[in-house]
Amino acid sequence: MSLMDLINKKSLLPGESEALKGREEEIEVPEEHFLKGTPLKAPFPKGLNQAIFGMGCFWGVEKKFWQLDGVYTTAVGYSGGHTKNPTYREVCTGLTGHNEVVLVVFNPSVISYSDLLKTFWEDHDPTQGMQQGNDVGTQYRSGAYYFNEEQNKDFLKTQAKYQSRLNANGFGSITTEIKEAGPFYYAEHYHQQYLAKNPDGYCGIDGTGIELT
Repeated sequence: MSLMDLINKKSLLPGESEALKGREEEIEVPEEHFLKGTPLKAPFPKGLNQAIFGMGCFWGVEKKFWQLDGVYTTAVGYSGGHTKNPTYREVCTGLTGHNEVVLVVFNPSVISYSDLLKTFWEDHDPTQGMQQGNDVGTQYRSGAYYFNEEQNKDFLKTQAKYQSRLNANGFGSITTEIKEAGPFYYAEHYHQQYLAKNPDGYCGIDGTGIELT
């Protein structure tokens, strides 16, 4: 198989009947965020909202969000596919349909969903399809998974605005997957807050240099 054939194969999402079956057992993760000391799993305090974003390799994406004021906790995991409780190895095969994503739990009285979308748009390239930089595969696709219609409307509004800015600067069409949030499956413990534990770790995400104004 040629390199181009391999790239093309890794860029095709499987149908539900083609996806790996997965398992009933959940992946075990630490109880607390490595930096914040806050819970990684629900129940979360009242008044907090949730968001899920895919922007490429989830190590670097998680760091982008845990640094923001008003973010209560973050966790990396898998969403947008078919396989139940997938492992990292399974997601990397492209046969689960899942995206590498970050769960962001935030205080809307401090930081809004629109504020999170500014980080989302500016800190990766949403025009690259099934890859982000040198990372190729369906698990690296740009994606935003909304929890309510208000989040969906905010996303669509900022998408139109950012597309206009991209067009003016010679970029192509946004390829971001937008759909209602489905199950979020936590990634293995060693992936959680990876760049806090491994400051010199690889982070392949990068923005376009275009601001959302």
